[in-house]
Amino acid sequence: MKLRKAAPVLASLDMFKTLEFYTQKLGFKQSYGDEGYGIVVRDEIMIHFWKCEDKIFPENTSCYIYVEDVDSLYEEMSQVGVIHPNGPLKDHPHGMREFAILDNFGNLIRFGQEIIKS
Repeated sequence: MKLRKAAPVLASLDMFKTLEFYTQKLGFKQSYGDEGYGIVVRDEIMIHFWKCEDKIFPENTSCYIYVEDVDSLYEEMSQVGVIHPNGPLKDHPHGMREFAILDNFGNLIRFGQEIIKS
């Protein structure tokens, strides 16, 4: 037996606005969407969303996405103004170079790349 992939399931206060944010701002493609559930995909990353009524859920939820060329992705995300005020690109002691964004309802997404030591 082997675990193969994982997909975060994040909360959304308005599914259609969430799907629009991820496709228009973050470069994902919509795979599925109705009023209660949505799925977006970019490269090998798939994110699912469930509809909720309380902002406490998205404002206290996050996920981590491992990427290649985090610097280029940071530049892309900077241009659309989604970088978290406390999440600029930097190297961390846990061996990752990463940054964070907030989506339109408060879900925190951190993007990181392992620091290669020479």
